[in-house]
Amino acid sequence: MARKSTRSKLVLTPEEVTMLDQLRRSRTASQRDVQRAQVLWFYHAGENIAAIMKAVGMTRKSVSKWINKALTMGVAAGLRDTPHGSTPTLTEQAKAWVVHLACSKPKDLGYAAEVWSRQALAQHVRKHAKAEGHPSLARASKATVQRILAAQPLQPHKVTYYLQRRDPAFESKMRDLLVVYQEVALQNESPTSAVATDKVITVSVDEKPGVQAIANTAPDLPPVPGKHPTIARDYEYKRHGTCSILAALDLHTGHVTARVERRHRSREFIALLKDLDAYYPSDYTIRIVLDNHSAHISKETQAFLATRPNRFKYVHTPTHGSWLNIVETLFGKMARSFLRHIRVGSWEELRDRILKGIAEINEAPVVHRWKKFEALSA
Repeated sequence: MARKSTRSKLVLTPEEVTMLDQLRRSRTASQRDVQRAQVLWFYHAGENIAAIMKAVGMTRKSVSKWINKALTMGVAAGLRDTPHGSTPTLTEQAKAWVVHLACSKPKDLGYAAEVWSRQALAQHVRKHAKAEGHPSLARASKATVQRILAAQPLQPHKVTYYLQRRDPAFESKMRDLLVVYQEVALQNESPTSAVATDKVITVSVDEKPGVQAIANTAPDLPPVPGKHPTIARDYEYKRHGTCSILAALDLHTGHVTARVERRHRSREFIALLKDLDAYYPSDYTIRIVLDNHSAHISKETQAFLATRPNRFKYVHTPTHGSWLNIVETLFGKMARSFLRHIRVGSWEELRDRILKGIAEINEAPVVHRWKKFEALSA
């Protein structure tokens, strides 16, 4: 005859019954939590230890352990492990030291890395904790470091970029450039007004360097139903050098005057100026929006400009203000259209393809506009 159990019954509130029922049926909770919930559920339902052992696949010792914990400490405690060992006390000074280390660069402490990984920081903390007067961190783990850093707003393991303004006249140069764009907008809206009688044509000039001439080593494969839904391209490729696109965007008509060169020196820029000189009527002034690239202001370029007095007028963008140059939107359009995924057999083919793409743009030119003039009213 089986011995009658002397354990008390497990009394649960309706909320605890619902919680145990949901947890014992859960497909997402950990297996040990599900097993413990089943143990307590079956015991609450009146099952004996032997039946519970068989149902959940646990030993008598384990089943008895969780039942006893629930009876003495409550259901919530009966589902959790008892913490082992003593909890080390981390002082605020120790935490501040970890944060200070995280905000420093590893290279300044003799390491090769530029920024800390959690593992490397934890190793450094363990190695130097006692010497720095923080013995509680002598066995700090990666998780400990993570918790310390997560408790404060700094994120020294991440890098975000900013642009330091190195041009003291940035604001005034930007305003002057926006005034030019505003004049162009007025001229475009009222081509017969007095603004148009100035005989000034404004073009935006810049270069797009480093366009790669890349050739396939195997032919592209077209999409095939049931095999590969996209164009298939071999991973390997061959390089044929790079080119620079020198472009001048007419801000009145959207026409593009461009050259594709292997380099961007004074002679290539002067060639572009000659193209502009030949394209526009000789009695007009060509106002050029451009940056301070050395080729734009070199002795060779100035010597050429001296041969065409009053023909060209420069409007410089501020230092690190290339985003103010409207021609960048043209380069973006090129990158999204005919330069995207381009493959060629030679450098010369790349040049011809780019010039063909520019010719297609000129067949249906679009006027690029600067739409925000808040800086003028500031």
